[in-house]
Amino acid sequence: MSEPILEISNLHISFFTKLGEIPAVMDFSMKVMPGECMGLVGESGCGKSTVALAIMRDLPGIGRITKGSIKFRGRDMAELSPAELRNIRGSEIAMVYQEPMASLNPTMRVAQQLMEVPLIHEKVSREEARTRAIEMVKAVKLPDPERIMNAYPHQLSGGQQQRIVIAMALLSKPALLLLDEPTTALDVTVEAGIVDLVKDLGKRFGTSMIFVSHNLGLIRETCDRITVMYSGEAVETGNIADVFATMRHPYTQGLFRSIALPGTDKNLRPLTAIPGQLPLPHERPTGCNFGPRCSYFEKDRCDTQDIVMQEVPGDQRHESRCLRIAEIDWNLVPSRRDTQVAVVAGEPVLEIEHLQKHYHVSANEIFGRGERRTVKANEDISFTARAAETVAIVGESGCGKSTLAKVLLGLETATGGRVMLAGQEIEKIGVEKRDTATVSSIQMVFQNPFDTLNPSHTVGSQIMRTLEKFGIGKSIAERRHRMLELLDLVKLPRAFEQRLPRQLSGGQKQRIGVARAFAGNPRVVIADEPMSALDVSVQAAVTELLMDIQRNSRTTMVFISHDLSIVRYLADRVVVMYLGYIVEQGTTDQIFEPPYHPYTEALLSAIPIADPRFTKRRVVLEGDIPSATNPPSGCPFQTRCPRKQQVPENLCEIQLPPLRDVAAGHQIRCHLSQEVLDSMGPVIIAATTETA
Repeated sequence: MSEPILEISNLHISFFTKLGEIPAVMDFSMKVMPGECMGLVGESGCGKSTVALAIMRDLPGIGRITKGSIKFRGRDMAELSPAELRNIRGSEIAMVYQEPMASLNPTMRVAQQLMEVPLIHEKVSREEARTRAIEMVKAVKLPDPERIMNAYPHQLSGGQQQRIVIAMALLSKPALLLLDEPTTALDVTVEAGIVDLVKDLGKRFGTSMIFVSHNLGLIRETCDRITVMYSGEAVETGNIADVFATMRHPYTQGLFRSIALPGTDKNLRPLTAIPGQLPLPHERPTGCNFGPRCSYFEKDRCDTQDIVMQEVPGDQRHESRCLRIAEIDWNLVPSRRDTQVAVVAGEPVLEIEHLQKHYHVSANEIFGRGERRTVKANEDISFTARAAETVAIVGESGCGKSTLAKVLLGLETATGGRVMLAGQEIEKIGVEKRDTATVSSIQMVFQNPFDTLNPSHTVGSQIMRTLEKFGIGKSIAERRHRMLELLDLVKLPRAFEQRLPRQLSGGQKQRIGVARAFAGNPRVVIADEPMSALDVSVQAAVTELLMDIQRNSRTTMVFISHDLSIVRYLADRVVVMYLGYIVEQGTTDQIFEPPYHPYTEALLSAIPIADPRFTKRRVVLEGDIPSATNPPSGCPFQTRCPRKQQVPENLCEIQLPPLRDVAAGHQIRCHLSQEVLDSMGPVIIAATTETA
């Protein structure tokens, strides 16, 4: 077939509010051919999800297509009746949303929800519907299909829920599948499995796909083509190889310079954040929307007329919305932040020795009945963090990272072991019993900046309240002066003192969270996934902010993350956790180079890499992380380990491996022989010219 499955031409979408018409998408065009996967990328608010909803004809009540067309298999979607749309949705066009539980009914078993699709759309018998549902559960590689079919959604993990939603979307073999950030809330290993699944099912069923994401590495590994959106417009589109190797729009180039690719270095080759912010829909500039943030902007040329898409010479179906394609030296390295001298770590500030945190649970414990089980959330955790050092803690959900953070903060008390903060033992002292100096010495930057600020109070008053709690400043005037200094520290205008949280962007809210964390001059800051809710350009700015403050204050940072790309860029040392145990720890260079623990090897293999100059060795993990209430015997990783057969006499199943030194400062908890470890090759390698 040479005709596109989906053709969007000069699409304009507006939202009509009390304030008037607000244009959300303008002059957007895109073609998706049969069997093709199109990636749609851009910052939050650029219009990606609006386009996806418009394709489904599922815009909110105030949204309306004002110009242009969306044609599916040659038919204009705007001309279809409600009955025709119902016939198409779910059967010919299906959508997978970001949060799987938003698509699943918590009161219905999985079998009922899967069977509904062929029952409603194809009017098949219940027997055939169940047979097809089981076949699709197998196709999405879920274990024990009968158990899965009889389960309720809450009894499944996040990755399993997302696979069920994908199975539901594919049951009627749709011609077009829309995926809106389907892996954002998932672990990196689960994300890798979902990506492999989507690629495999796309080939098997010949399904065309639109993959909406802000993750350029995922787009490179999943898609055939890419469309980059900015402020409601498509600014660049083309084949993955062409755009990733020869990007021809300053915004696309800015996105790539904002992410931690292999080879970036926080001291010698720091990230370059895109300056400024995405304009509000009713405040777009004249001419090029990206002009105020563009280093190639030319006054009286780029700001005098609407810019249209134009072909990039030499590439097939590669277009860019830039007037200066032929004039810009795209190979010129931009002026970067000044290189920094690597900070030398100082004395130990946080010392953790054989830490344990156990929970005792029972379904009927309140009535004194039922089996009492022990959940070993943390077991034998030992590491040291020094002054001015960043120690990253990585691992899948359920490995014990957040429990460790709670113990450090005093929200939980330890079952065993010791935690020393600047020489003071704190593991048994809950936060309510800690003195002000201890509380201010160890602070936290939370994952979601939206939930950490009081919506009813101004930014300035919230920071001043923190200062008052920490006993900083003898008067309101002194605290206000310190609050303004903190706004300067996180590079926000002092006028933000009077703003409410709803008047700030996500990145600005996270900066306020950083300001509060550093208000009491802490010795240790725990950053729990502080970048996951932010766009890549904002991530780069917040990352540099944290490092600048750390360099000046010599604060110790414990950085909790599942994004190993940012960990490689930011961390000095890395601790890898699995099911409550440390399975590997060492310097960042040691963790990212062989030998690896098999779990670390799989984590590195799961990193989506946006740089075509690098490739990676594929390591697949089967199954989900075991339950902490019923952990496996022997090595905690043995049920999923792809190298288990290299250990003789079932040793992995009967004996917990010791944490042993493989190099100075590099420890691995594994039964693999030194000979096997030494034979490991790198996971991430520079691609040959032919491969690239």
